[in-house]
Amino acid sequence: MAELPKFLSPHHLLTLLKSQNNPTSALSLFYSAPKTHPNYTHTPAVFHHILRLLSHHPTLLPHLTQIIHLIRAQNLTCPEDIPLTVIKTYSKNLMVDKAVFVFQRMKEFFRCEPGIRSYNCLLNAFVVGNQWDRAELFFKHLEKMGVSPNLETYNVLVKISCKKLRFSEARELLEWMWVWGLKPDVVSYGTVINGLAKSGDLSCALKVFDEMSERGVSPDVMCYNILIDGFFKKGDSVGGMEIWERLVKDSGVYPNVVSYNVVISGLCKCGKFDESLEFWQRLKRNDRKQDLFTYSSLIHGLCKCGNVDGASRVYGEMVESGVSPDVVVYNALLNGYCQAEKIKESFELWDLMGKEGKRNAVSFNILIRGLLENGMVDEGISMWERVADNNCLVDSTTYGVLIHGLCKNGHLNRALVVLREAEDRGDALNIFAYSSMINGLCGVGRLSEAVRLLDEMREHGCQPNSHVVNALLNGLIRASKIEDAIQLFKEMITKDCSPNVVTYNTLINGLCKVERFSEAYNFVKEMLEKGWKADMITYSLLMDGLCQSKKVDMAINLWFQVLDHGLLPDVIMHNIMIHGLCSVGKMEDALHLYSKMGEHHCVPNLVTHNTLMEGLYKARECQKAYIIWARILEKGLQPDIISYNIIMKGLCSCNRICDAIVFLNDALSRGILPTYITWSILVRAVLNHGAVT
Repeated sequence: MAELPKFLSPHHLLTLLKSQNNPTSALSLFYSAPKTHPNYTHTPAVFHHILRLLSHHPTLLPHLTQIIHLIRAQNLTCPEDIPLTVIKTYSKNLMVDKAVFVFQRMKEFFRCEPGIRSYNCLLNAFVVGNQWDRAELFFKHLEKMGVSPNLETYNVLVKISCKKLRFSEARELLEWMWVWGLKPDVVSYGTVINGLAKSGDLSCALKVFDEMSERGVSPDVMCYNILIDGFFKKGDSVGGMEIWERLVKDSGVYPNVVSYNVVISGLCKCGKFDESLEFWQRLKRNDRKQDLFTYSSLIHGLCKCGNVDGASRVYGEMVESGVSPDVVVYNALLNGYCQAEKIKESFELWDLMGKEGKRNAVSFNILIRGLLENGMVDEGISMWERVADNNCLVDSTTYGVLIHGLCKNGHLNRALVVLREAEDRGDALNIFAYSSMINGLCGVGRLSEAVRLLDEMREHGCQPNSHVVNALLNGLIRASKIEDAIQLFKEMITKDCSPNVVTYNTLINGLCKVERFSEAYNFVKEMLEKGWKADMITYSLLMDGLCQSKKVDMAINLWFQVLDHGLLPDVIMHNIMIHGLCSVGKMEDALHLYSKMGEHHCVPNLVTHNTLMEGLYKARECQKAYIIWARILEKGLQPDIISYNIIMKGLCSCNRICDAIVFLNDALSRGILPTYITWSILVRAVLNHGAVT
């Protein structure tokens, strides 16, 4: 801190205060001046400077009250700018009541009357603090006080209308301002454009933007940036680029670094990574300085599309240009390395992040997930053991990531140890940790442990959700414990854990597998009554169960219900029905359904054709089966060994073993290797019908 001279004037002190880089040091000088120099008193200019300084440093806000008392004690007559600075500071920090208090006592504290700027400032404070009704009441008070509103006042009213999503009212205000000669400015229009864009109404925002130009109000770069960002956020890259072209052609305004950032970030989010790199090169060619957001958007986007080498190059340029990466940038790059299996680079970056003090819980979660997803369990556990006691790097997500990764790699017992350690230490465990553990236990048939764990998680204050219960339901059904699954479903409802579509589908699937179709239908009915919409999976599960049990007529009725509900059957549902019809010999119906797939905007796949060929061969309709084979080749589908096995089995059943051998050679020529089933078909045919000649 600088020392005060023997003889001190307000001008000299003001010069010293302006030279201080540390706000605390400046504040100390301000307080010490009257104490060390009895003949010295602060002037309004000194007070104004120190108040502006405090406005930029929220931690120093408690000093505001003390400084106001000093002004009052000196009985100074202050210009309106001084109380205005105080009101703005309180407003910016959402301390609306304090702003009101200062406004109401301006004459008492500062010996000045509030003017229209002070009224506007307090009006805006209500808006910033989301106290819109209070703002509207204050505006009415302003009119009663005989204060004439100006353009800034109405701009605040426009902001209130937009905050309340009353955009037609905001546009009426703009029109009213024109009628009364107030002439809305770029702020007036920018506020409406911003509100509409953020609400997703880009077409209306564009109309207001065009109206602005038609009325002779020149849009600034911020208006363009708002629209570009709005289009990209809606996934409309074409609309975003059209506004960019208008910006480039507008001779009165130029793109700034924010414009480029919005386009680069938007293109990355739309998956147009090559175009985003082109804009980055254009930004550099135009000598525009890239900022942290530019680099962050590019690195994140390139890592997301798997171009980690490109992201590394951008990171290198970032460091060379003197822009310091933050933890978000480092995390994006770390995640990219992990996904690209660049473990060495991941560890190097992790060490660098540690040296720079730029690690957080997200960083650790990314690294642990990366190691476990790459099967490096020992390394993941070792990293966990080194960092586990660091509260800054471990959160509830960490346990979920670790437990999920260990279960996925088959280390269930180790995952259980981690879960128990967390419970014993009282650390927070989230739903993901428990659902991963329950799913893992169910996967290896340890159902009793999974059920106990469901009760334990409730004891530890973690309320099970549908994901957890669905995992356990699925495990019980896979183990053919359908009654236990139904009981769990009933308990789920009584314990405020609402089932979802997946829950119902899981139960319906289990019931269909054991041919309890009436109960399955009842669950569909219950699901619809509770407001859940049965999806294609629900109907497909029911149809598949009915077809497997040769109840094809019931499946056909269900098919027509699907159509009546306005749903378009997908290829899976078509394949289920075609297979069902083929299984009961209804080949004409199966072929008819196949021919109508196009009407449902559904393209037959290889499974469709294989199913039809198998059905036709079983019906001894070899010629029609050949037509289906020709369709496979015609449509560019790649036949697999299943396709060939179906043909060979069909031909052999008709005693056409030589033709079957031709297809075997065709498969070999395509690089398709025979399986045990292939040889079984051919050997059995030779044994039954004699040697091949």
